[in-house]
Amino acid sequence: MLHEDTIPVSEDLQKLFAIPACAEISLPQVGELKLNLPNGATLKAIPDLSKGIPTDCSLATNLLLQLAPFLASIECLLKVLALLKPLIDVVNSLGPPPDPIKLPQAIADFGKAAADLLPCFGMIIPGPTIFLFIKDLLNIIIKIIKCMIGQLKTILGIMQDIGLRIEAAEQAGNTQLAEVLKCAQENATSAAQHAQASLGPVTNIMPLIASFLELAGVSFELPELGDPSDAEALAATIQTLEDTITTLESIIETLP
Repeated sequence: MLHEDTIPVSEDLQKLFAIPACAEISLPQVGELKLNLPNGATLKAIPDLSKGIPTDCSLATNLLLQLAPFLASIECLLKVLALLKPLIDVVNSLGPPPDPIKLPQAIADFGKAAADLLPCFGMIIPGPTIFLFIKDLLNIIIKIIKCMIGQLKTILGIMQDIGLRIEAAEQAGNTQLAEVLKCAQENATSAAQHAQASLGPVTNIMPLIASFLELAGVSFELPELGDPSDAEALAATIQTLEDTITTLESIIETLP
C-alpha cells in the first residue's frame, strides 16, 4: 500500500541532500609556475602526480628543490666570473703595442672571447636578470609561507578545540575521554611540526642566494618559529609568518 502523505523535511536537511553545483566541487586549476634564473635560463615546476593533484604548494616546493643544486653548482662559476672581469679590464688597458706583431691580434682575439662572456656578467652585476630572479624567488617563498600558514591555522583550530574538550573531560572526571583527546592533541602537535618543516627548503637555499640578495640590495631573514605544541606559540608563529609575507611583498614592490 502506498502512502500519499508528505513527510516534512527540515530546511537544513534539504540542504544536505541538495546536489552541489559544479563550481562548488570543481578541482582548482593550477597555472604554470616558473623561475627566471640569473643566467637567463628558466626553471619550470614539474608536477608530481604520485603526490596527488598539483597545487601551488607542491609546485613551489618542486621549484625550490630544483633551484638548490643549480645554485650550488654555479658557486665556483661566480668566483671565476668575478676574477675574469678585472682581468679583462687590465688586458684591454694594455692595448697595442708593446708587441706590434703578436699583441694586437692577441688582444683582438681576447676581446672577442671576452665579448662572448659579457652576458654572463649579469650574474654578478646588479641588473634586470638579477632583479627578475629575486622577484620570482621571493614570490615562490611567499607561496610556500602562505601554504604553511593555511596548514597551521587549520591545526591551531583543532588544537584549541581539543584543549577545551580536554578541560571539559577532566572536569567531568571522564579520564578515558581525556586520554583519547590528549592523544589527538599529540597528533596535532606532530602535524604542526611537519607543517613548520615545510619551510626547510627555503632555509636551505638562504646561504646559496645570499650573494644575489646582496647584489639586488635585498636583506631579510626568515623568522624563528614557535613551539608547535603550544597553541599560543603557534598563533604567534602564524602572525610572524604573515608579517614576513608583508615584508617580502614590500621588498618586491621596491625592486625595479
